[in-house]
Amino acid sequence: MKPASPFRIARLTAAALALSLLAACGDDKDPVDPPDEQPETKPLYAVVAQVSADNESQSYIIVTDTVDHTTPLSLEKAIEVPGRALGSGVAKSGTLYISSSEGANVTRYDLNSSGTLEQKATVSFAGKGVATIGEYQNQFQFVSSTKAYYFDGRTSQVIVWNPSDMTLTNAVPVANLSIQGATTTFATHPVRSGDLVLMPVGWRTGPTSLVKLAGVIVVDTKTDAVKLVTDDRCAYVRDGVLAPDGKVYLATEAFGTAVYRVVGGETPKPCLLKFDPATQTFDGTFHRELSSFTGGAATGSLLPGPSGTAYLRVLDESVYTVTPDAAPRAVASAQAWAWWQLKFDTLTATKVAGLPASTGSSFIFNVADNRALFTEFTNSSSQTNLRDLSSQNGTVAMSTQGLVFSFLQIR
Repeated sequence: MKPASPFRIARLTAAALALSLLAACGDDKDPVDPPDEQPETKPLYAVVAQVSADNESQSYIIVTDTVDHTTPLSLEKAIEVPGRALGSGVAKSGTLYISSSEGANVTRYDLNSSGTLEQKATVSFAGKGVATIGEYQNQFQFVSSTKAYYFDGRTSQVIVWNPSDMTLTNAVPVANLSIQGATTTFATHPVRSGDLVLMPVGWRTGPTSLVKLAGVIVVDTKTDAVKLVTDDRCAYVRDGVLAPDGKVYLATEAFGTAVYRVVGGETPKPCLLKFDPATQTFDGTFHRELSSFTGGAATGSLLPGPSGTAYLRVLDESVYTVTPDAAPRAVASAQAWAWWQLKFDTLTATKVAGLPASTGSSFIFNVADNRALFTEFTNSSSQTNLRDLSSQNGTVAMSTQGLVFSFLQIR
């Protein structure tokens, strides 16, 4: 322990003497010290909403102390960021990292004592060949205060960077990630298993065409070793959940299911696969069609659920008609996808009666008290509702103008 200075000791002695004299002249009551100032501990959340008009996008970073609002969030005092902004970081750390589709920069914002975000340092990924940062917030994976990863499909690499001092550390190429004529797209919810980051990958060659290939990028956070593991039995397998047995179950995402439902033909059937993080291999003996869990209905996406379960999304065609000329993206975005709960121990699924049908492509965000919200894009994708998932009643907790692709509890 560092010894107190003589000046500090003198000050403390004088203060004690003054207090004793004050007590002697008073009414014999002990003096009451003023209460210590306590740091604010009330939760704060950052919501990033993308608003589009006239083929241009503007994003807004909204800070709120609650996720329960009776009126839409106000953009009036929000921080404005051009393009599609993504907010990422470590929950409850007091820091938010903002990137944008308008460039290759990541800017750090720190929470100050008044509960507002202050812009700090910026790091550019342009030196690693990155021109724009887009898609999803979880392409940023944080391992510690000094190490994070950014998965970039356009340059087929995993960039290692230091979020503390805002510098780039390394860029590791991902062999065979790029497929000619195809767009590489990553999971909205990557999986963490021990020291591994597992990023499911899907490929599409157009709005109605998929590459019959499933992939998982495996990153060893101890060595920064990176490799791509593939399986040719399914397509657009972009969702993964870690099961209680330590295996990762991977499923075709709702858009891939919508492509199969509309186009059919040679389109790969939506499926469920199993991946072993210990051996870093797909289980060649395991393959299930997703529709087999739901009585033959169009089924896609696999999202984390409570107590060793997962959620499947199932298209309810009694409330939404799929026409022959339907666009798969429109089908995936329809408010007609019911929630089914998959049990890993029995590999059986049942419909969750309390959850209303909503848009098929959803993001799940965690908030305080082990609560989870899911996104629902409405009004022609001009508004986002965040509905309660934990209660399994789907109550709208809050809504905002624009599309919410990022959410983080910052305190």
